[in-house]
Amino acid sequence: MKVTVDRSACYGSAECAHRAPAVFGFEDGYGFVRPGQEETAENPRVREAAERCPSQAILLSE
Repeated sequence: MKVTVDRSACYGSAECAHRAPAVFGFEDGYGFVRPGQEETAENPRVREAAERCPSQAILLSE
């Protein structure tokens, strides 16, 4: 599974970077997936970050 962050939906709570800092970063007021971490959606912390993202900006896809 692949993880991405929809920057148009993200409003900068930094929940993702707090919950899974090895996968997500926070820059210029938005969350992002760190380079090389796009295929880590199976990680339980990534799933938790996606479920708890207040803006629902984290997308998990096949």
